[in-house]
Amino acid sequence: MQLNPIEQFQIHNMAPLFSVGGQQFHFTNSALLMLIIVVLISLLLIGATVPRAVVPGRLQSIAEMSYEFVAKTVRDSAGTEGMRFFPFVFTLFMFVLFANVIGLIPYSFTVTSQLIVTACLALLVFFIVVAYGFWKNGLHFLNLFVPKGVPKLILPAIVLIEILSFLSRPVSHSVRLFANMLAGHITLQVFAGFVIMLAGAGILGIFGAALPFIMVILLTALELLVAFLQAYVFAILTCIYLNDAIHPGH
Repeated sequence: MQLNPIEQFQIHNMAPLFSVGGQQFHFTNSALLMLIIVVLISLLLIGATVPRAVVPGRLQSIAEMSYEFVAKTVRDSAGTEGMRFFPFVFTLFMFVLFANVIGLIPYSFTVTSQLIVTACLALLVFFIVVAYGFWKNGLHFLNLFVPKGVPKLILPAIVLIEILSFLSRPVSHSVRLFANMLAGHITLQVFAGFVIMLAGAGILGIFGAALPFIMVILLTALELLVAFLQAYVFAILTCIYLNDAIHPGH
């Protein structure tokens, strides 16, 4: 695994579940990690808030800080009316954050490095935005594609660009997270491979392995920062898209 940076992203079947039309469905390592993520988030939020202490402990402080951070993000990006989507945005943020961080644990699995996972999350956001936009605003939701103050001569071209931009949101929303996680973990694995290969080359190799080992440490710290930033970016883009559904006018 140390010599093949792509192997860490392979999905392995763990147990057969059921068959549909001759196609066998399995419980995979990806599904296992997602289940673990949900359990850990539930334990953190439920376990930390049960005491309801006036002076919060560490876990309760983490839970409260997470709540306030996402709540402020939703209010700043989508307004007070956007708070009705707070549970959805908070769930997305915590899931992506835990998935990113757990993926940094050696011999773990990075769920968000799978494009199918990030695409499903992005499409979920996209369809909620469209459904709520039409439910709340009716056909006025289409004003989202008609910017105000645009000369009529170029309006058709602008509308076409706005529609293409709107339809491309799930692509950019999902690929951004997927690509960052994929690239970061490949880089970490490559430098870790250098450490192992050089350390096995004798005394001189051990000294030569010091530089890539330092790079592994620095890259791990950087990946921890990226793990949080990507969860935040995914959440704030969700809020911005939801704001378009709440206030479709430009």
